[in-house]
Amino acid sequence: MDDMIRKITPCGRFLWLLMMVSCSRSLGQTAGIRPGCLQMQQYLPEIRGKAVGLVVNQTSLAGNAHLIDTLLNLGIQVKRLFSPEHGLRGQAADGAPVNDSVDAVTGIPIVSLYGTKKKPLPADLAGIEVMIYDIQDVGLRFYTYISTLHLVMEACAENNVPLLVLDRPNPNGHFIDGPVLEPAFRSFVGMDPVPAVYGMTAGEYALMINGEGWLEGKTSCRLKVIPCKGYIHASQVYLPVFPSPNLQTMEAVYLYPSLAFFEGTVMSVGRGTDVAFRVVGHPDYPLRDFAFTPQANTASNNPPHRDRQCFGIDLRGLSADTLIRMGRINLGWLLDMYRTMGLGDSFFISYFDTLAGTAKLREQITAGRTEEEIRRSWAPALEQFRKIRNKYLLYD
Repeated sequence: MDDMIRKITPCGRFLWLLMMVSCSRSLGQTAGIRPGCLQMQQYLPEIRGKAVGLVVNQTSLAGNAHLIDTLLNLGIQVKRLFSPEHGLRGQAADGAPVNDSVDAVTGIPIVSLYGTKKKPLPADLAGIEVMIYDIQDVGLRFYTYISTLHLVMEACAENNVPLLVLDRPNPNGHFIDGPVLEPAFRSFVGMDPVPAVYGMTAGEYALMINGEGWLEGKTSCRLKVIPCKGYIHASQVYLPVFPSPNLQTMEAVYLYPSLAFFEGTVMSVGRGTDVAFRVVGHPDYPLRDFAFTPQANTASNNPPHRDRQCFGIDLRGLSADTLIRMGRINLGWLLDMYRTMGLGDSFFISYFDTLAGTAKLREQITAGRTEEEIRRSWAPALEQFRKIRNKYLLYD
């Protein structure tokens, strides 16, 4: 470690030490967890003197500094940036395509992986000697950052470019739940045969993709994971920066596993408000105790039921600690609102099966199955997944 620091320029050495001091303060929010980006002794020797590509966004912080700035200040040659959904700075609205551009701060070209393409082309990787993936996830199959990881791994495998995953904690890594994706429902919001909540970090997930042969053609990526320190799957994780425009509180992050299924229904989850994923409602919901009105904003250009008053349920009274202890998807809210709305099959839109990764969940709900009956149907596939997952865990 001392030899590595001596090779940094005096200015870079000062900035590196300043970053280490600042991160020791900011990471108090994550109960002492130190993400992979701070384990520099494990990856700087592998990227020094090489042309580097970074798959990053606004969550890619090394302490109080962005990973881009940290590496540039340490003399690393960052050749190209790759951005997922919401763009490099996390400011693009949900579902909005993002174009290739140039980073106004650093002047480095940005390749968008949420625009005309979702997988890097050979030309995008030309001249790059090593790729780095460093993005904070929330641990849901339909959250698109892991789909980006999958396709980046695939491109790296096809073009013989090694990939370093700088691991980060998963705030929903303490449980496994939901239906397992069926192959017929594979999409960008569900690429791999995993449950809705899979209980793994991005690094563990990448190891599983490689080990289970899930890349196209069963190829294998030259992968190295730089683990977190101080993280276990049962720990409480409070993020120093939120991962997307509509997940802006820890309560929303912990409610997301239960409320995301509503996006495949006629209901609103509060997109277009400042309480997204903490409320659920519809203009025709018959119980009128609580109301909100979605409007276009920077996080959602055209939210469901825009400019219409929606009535529904307010979950803001649930604390993050309470939601952590819940430790499973709450299907009760979905089943109750399905029955209360009285719409039958019209309660669902086609996107529901895509999110669920199966048609069975919708069929079970319309057939009047209880939450426990639905859960029992998930159990065999979840048990099989646990056996696969166990092979790739890096943390207790």
